[in-house]
Amino acid sequence: MTQPLATHYTHAPQTAVDNSKSPEVSASKSQFGNRSSLASTSKSSKTLAQQTRDNSLPPTHDATGGNVHSLAALWARKYYVSVTATDEESSKQQAENLREVASTEGRERTAEKLMQNLTLASAQAWSRTETLLSQEIRRHGINPDLINPLEIAADTRYLFQKVLAAYAERSTPRRLSVVVGKDFGQVRQKYTSVDRRAIGFVSMQFHYTGQQLLEWLSVPEQMLWKPYLKVMDDHMYMPLQAAYEAAGNHPYDSPTLSAVQHLLPLSTKIAVSVCRQVCRQHPNYESFSGRLSDLDVRTASIRDVEMFQVYLCLSVLEDDIRSVQQELFPLCVMLYPSLRVSWKLVQQMLKTLGWEMHDCLSPENMGTFLPYLRTLTEMFSADVFK
Repeated sequence: MTQPLATHYTHAPQTAVDNSKSPEVSASKSQFGNRSSLASTSKSSKTLAQQTRDNSLPPTHDATGGNVHSLAALWARKYYVSVTATDEESSKQQAENLREVASTEGRERTAEKLMQNLTLASAQAWSRTETLLSQEIRRHGINPDLINPLEIAADTRYLFQKVLAAYAERSTPRRLSVVVGKDFGQVRQKYTSVDRRAIGFVSMQFHYTGQQLLEWLSVPEQMLWKPYLKVMDDHMYMPLQAAYEAAGNHPYDSPTLSAVQHLLPLSTKIAVSVCRQVCRQHPNYESFSGRLSDLDVRTASIRDVEMFQVYLCLSVLEDDIRSVQQELFPLCVMLYPSLRVSWKLVQQMLKTLGWEMHDCLSPENMGTFLPYLRTLTEMFSADVFK
């Protein structure tokens, strides 16, 4: 019963395509009369002057002026050709570089490079995680023994090694969910079984390790690797494996399962729309990592809105809100203040999410989610954070 849900949740890279076309340059040509006829009559002179004004070009009184116009047009053409030729050559080179890194040999080189730097990246990532969250252990009363840096770093390296092996073998990001989904689920279960708040440290360690590894990659390699990184982030931040297992407890004709199966394929589209609207409403808002419109912040924001939807699906499938109460809410309380994400922003996000779901789902499916969505919204309301 896991398959009906799992097959509806895939993460293909979202690529923005620029469909604009370069403007073409054209040179206007003017027809000039015989200069010897200008002296014939006053009437002819007036006629030529009128024609000149109608053509919106100044009258040319000698051959030098005509040469100036011709040279200007030639220079403009030369400049345009040189610029567009450079762009075309650059595009061809980028395509060639991308083909090279996408080949079997290129993937193996990328995987080997990341494997060699994985230990260093993991150490640097823990330093960033500790700086960000060290005070939260005391503030939230978390048992320090549950936060073992060496163990968390080792589990992070293990998962990255699994993914890098799949990357070298040309597994697609979509296939990656199937290949490593259970491994991520087991690591999440390991850290949430005693105190679910521990997953906050693991998630940030994992995220920062991925960000550090990007620094060793060329631009074409980053383009190819980032979709895999997104799949990994999603499986670490979101209880996907728990949702798949909960779906297995429902019959195929379950209205609850049907509602979840309709929402999950739309979750990325909904998240993108929600983030776009919130960003438009808060154009000057700046978090710990930058403005909402910055690429990295926008990517993380979209992931978070998807995360809320997955927790919502898990609550519906389990007919219980405890995953939100014991995991999502404490996780947000731990991370968001440190990341300078305001509760007002979260409240705006949830309100917009509700309307986006309303627009995308049938009344029957929306009715399934509505009680849990209301509870989720109330938990993050302004009254709670007074």
